Amino acid sequence: MLLEFSVENFLSFKQKNTLSLVSANIAGHEEDNVFTINDYELLKTAIIYGANASGKTNLIKAMRFMKNMVMLSSKESQSGEAIDVEPFKLSIDTHDQPSEFEIIFIYKKVLYRYGFTVDSQRVYQEWLFYLPNNQSEEIELFERRFENETETISLAKPFKEGEIAKTLKIRKNALFLSVAAQLDDSGIAGQMMEWFRNGFKVLFALEPDAYENFTLKKLKEPDDKQDILRFLKAADTAIENIEVVDIQAQNLPQELPKGLKGFLVSSAKAVMTEHRLFNNKGETVSSVLLSMTENESEGTKKLFALSGSIIDTLKNGEVLIVDELDAKLHPLMMRFILNLFQDKETNPHNAQLIFETHDTNLLSPRFFRRDQIWFAEKDPQGATDLFCLAAFQLEQDDSVNKDSVYKTDYFQGRYGAIPLIGEFALAF
Repeated sequence: MLLEFSVENFLSFKQKNTLSLVSANIAGHEEDNVFTINDYELLKTAIIYGANASGKTNLIKAMRFMKNMVMLSSKESQSGEAIDVEPFKLSIDTHDQPSEFEIIFIYKKVLYRYGFTVDSQRVYQEWLFYLPNNQSEEIELFERRFENETETISLAKPFKEGEIAKTLKIRKNALFLSVAAQLDDSGIAGQMMEWFRNGFKVLFALEPDAYENFTLKKLKEPDDKQDILRFLKAADTAIENIEVVDIQAQNLPQELPKGLKGFLVSSAKAVMTEHRLFNNKGETVSSVLLSMTENESEGTKKLFALSGSIIDTLKNGEVLIVDELDAKLHPLMMRFILNLFQDKETNPHNAQLIFETHDTNLLSPRFFRRDQIWFAEKDPQGATDLFCLAAFQLEQDDSVNKDSVYKTDYFQGRYGAIPLIGEFALAF
């Protein structure tokens, strides 16, 4: 379960900004969207609004960077490579300073607070604290610092024991946590790696192949396949069945080189959807197979691509972050997906969904509490500021209440985070 994610000096984020899924003490709000774990009241969903180029996607890129850094930095293939991190470039104070990332989450009833600072050349700081369920104060597990050309790593139990304690010389572009997880995959570092790998999913609208491949893997499991089919039927796609078939040689262009054609035949797959075939009386007489790529709508293709990640997240109580979730989807499809996460019956394990969108139909107290609604806005110097709608009530007594029409107030600029459109005329 995600509590907080913070980023500083990365892409459009100059100052430290934090997205929190810890619920605020807001009177008059339904509690359906809140759950309790380890005495924390957390939110099931969070939605982020803002103008184009306001930094919404950059927040999700920051989450993906942190995940990839944890997952990949210890691999030998990364040795000697520059770290692909991009600091805020519109200030002379930040462009040569390291970027900072920190995350707080609960996994298997243990709270972890983990973070690091990096630039393109090295890791400068790295820290890990945890709070077991029976403790009242968090405990430091390790701290790593690079100062005055010297690196130090201080360890506490259980990192002070075994093979991990011998690993005090870490590549400058690798994370200590990642190396520790390789040495002890059953310990705390291994548990954290497991959460980053499986429990913290980050998806981008412009990269559908990545999450579609995950769905294709799920189709190989009978139970998962049935869940995917039920999901697509509930979404009114009229798909009765899905089959993944090998691409046959006769379906490929004849002019392809023989070697390339052989490679494609051995590795390429086609997703086929089964639909009912009707007679002129509207009666089902048979079925027909259609190509997902050629015959299904863009919305259906996206629902299919997302279905594996959505279902896996719900079944396992994980965290799903999606950039531009509403792209190509009907507003009712957005409500359908949102309800899956906010309904106790379809989300019994309290999975969490975070997404950014321009769909203002969802900007309503019917769907979200104020502490679930976030805005991203750039200041005059180009730096992103991330803030929550709940803050407005704290600043202006009851200026935003349950009966307010959030959508109207948003378009009127009451919350900010909207484009400031100027005049334009063609030059003749």
